[in-house]
Amino acid sequence: MIVIINPNSTASMTLAMLETARKAVPDIKIEGWTSHHGPPAIQGAEDGAAAVPLLLELVRQANDQGACAIIIGCFDDTGLSEAREISICPVIGIGQAAYHMASLIGPRFSVVTTLAPSVPVLESNLATYGLDKNVGRVRASGVPVLALEDDRENASSRVVAEAQRAVDEDNIQCVVLGCAGMTNIAETYGPSFPVPMIDSVWAAIRLAEILSGPIQPMPHAI
Repeated sequence: MIVIINPNSTASMTLAMLETARKAVPDIKIEGWTSHHGPPAIQGAEDGAAAVPLLLELVRQANDQGACAIIIGCFDDTGLSEAREISICPVIGIGQAAYHMASLIGPRFSVVTTLAPSVPVLESNLATYGLDKNVGRVRASGVPVLALEDDRENASSRVVAEAQRAVDEDNIQCVVLGCAGMTNIAETYGPSFPVPMIDSVWAAIRLAEILSGPIQPMPHAI
């Protein structure tokens, strides 16, 4: 069982992530858990800090119930290092998963996120992961997280417009969609977009699929 933990309290976002994950990996049991007493959205460091204690309790519960991998469904990778310290199974942040996926596509990518307070958090994470030199720019679209749920068409159009500006200005090979609430955008707009769009939920579930299986020994070199 893979458990996706949404550290905010917006259950519709959990369901959207779960739908994406089950489409990507239909043969594995996947559950989506919502932190019902967390902030309704995580938009910056203050919201992230408030979400961590409740998130860690859900990480403990997932381990107790035999999870083979846990995905933290917040692009800020909220509480990721703390969760890994207490978990006996792999814990994957959707931000980290998307960045690494993007870096395999080409040497440079840009990130399109929601509001400006999230930008310093994401830039710090990229530096921690050693991928800051791969980034053209971390861009705020000006779209609040909850607008991706409540006003999806308009919000998605604004995100895609910012992604197009990244293509035009940043000399990049792909765009990372920097919010779990953007999980529907790549499927809808990606096929006609000029460079690959990386959906962070998709990236994380594909990595979780690999890490949750048995580790096979490397064959002897010939």
